Amino acid sequence: MSILTRPSSPPRTPAAPGGTRVAVRPRARTDALLSKAVVNGLLIVAAFYTLMPVTWLVVAATKNDRDLFGTSGFSFGDFSLVANLHHVFTFNDGIYLRWFGNSILYSVVGSAASTLLCVATGYAFDKYDFKGKEKLFGAVLGGVLVPTTVIQLPMYLLATEAGVVNTYWALLLPALVNPFGVYLARVFSEGYVPNEVLEAARVDGAGELRTFAGIALPMLAPGFMTIFLFSFTSSWNNFFGALVMLNDEKLYPVNLGVFMWNSVTQQQPEYYSLVITGSLVAVVPLIAAFVCLQRFWRSGLTAGAVK
Repeated sequence: MSILTRPSSPPRTPAAPGGTRVAVRPRARTDALLSKAVVNGLLIVAAFYTLMPVTWLVVAATKNDRDLFGTSGFSFGDFSLVANLHHVFTFNDGIYLRWFGNSILYSVVGSAASTLLCVATGYAFDKYDFKGKEKLFGAVLGGVLVPTTVIQLPMYLLATEAGVVNTYWALLLPALVNPFGVYLARVFSEGYVPNEVLEAARVDGAGELRTFAGIALPMLAPGFMTIFLFSFTSSWNNFFGALVMLNDEKLYPVNLGVFMWNSVTQQQPEYYSLVITGSLVAVVPLIAAFVCLQRFWRSGLTAGAVK
């Protein structure tokens, strides 16, 4: 008994709108896969390039002085991280903890005040009309183009005249000025705060300050946290400003203090473990800030795509 089978028909090609058949090109799918592979490969290389120094820092911070110089960079030796941390925190009567606290003061307090000022300024540029508004905003945008190192000498001269050199105010006051934060705040205000809501609040009798603090500011929370993260990172990494303004080591931020330790490692190699472990501890607040506040700046980055 024979079984008759019908020959399989060739795959049908999709019809174009005009009724003609269009063949599906396998090359297009191959090109898409190749493009995706290239992009993923570049991302992997970039991630490796970014994480490699941090990995080396973590591994080196676990070594004692003998293994630090006697083993390769990415190989572990005797685990001495706890001893290294104890050495850093107790060295020179705990001066590192003083530097760490100074960095928290400069970054958290200074960034919070700067962010509030930027949000209020950006809100004013967006919601109010006044003479010379756009020209003044153009001057603010011009400040974004000026490198911070260029204005350090004029700021030092102004701080000298004001008598705040070698004080906490020498770093806190300049941190209040953030032209890029003002620009971001205006953009966020345009997208997050409807004019109709403000008009309704004014009709109900709310003053301008109450309208901003009670209605606009909660709406601008994602923008506030985004600007705060930018300002926090900039303040935490502000090395040159502290180097110019400060002479007393008790006022140093942690990055300047670790730099001073590193400057004597050629004469005293035992400082290497202090520099490496201190650098590792100094990275932790930045990582913690981005991890804890990521939901705010993520919503800020994606808000424009869903509105």
